[in-house]
Amino acid sequence: MWLIILAMAAVLSSAIWYSKAENDVYMFKLLSLIFWGATIMAFIDRLMGYLMEGSEFIEMSVEATVLGFILLLSALTVWEIILFIKDPKGALHRGKEGK
Repeated sequence: MWLIILAMAAVLSSAIWYSKAENDVYMFKLLSLIFWGATIMAFIDRLMGYLMEGSEFIEMSVEATVLGFILLLSALTVWEIILFIKDPKGALHRGKEGK
């Protein structure tokens, strides 16, 4: 299930990035790359597990769903931290100059 969640997030973030590509202020390109990297990693992991151990390719359980949402939140957290560090709109620097 976590592979499906990551893949849906990758497709959605790619669509958002593509629609805002001319003015990518919020760095949706980076978010898209993070999700696609995680999706490819998860796909390779599931494929190797399926080929070597014969396990399920898509695991449908509560634990797999929770893991998918934890991975989703982790990727969004990394993106937000990078967004705060880069500060593309200058919101953090503008606050320091006003004092």
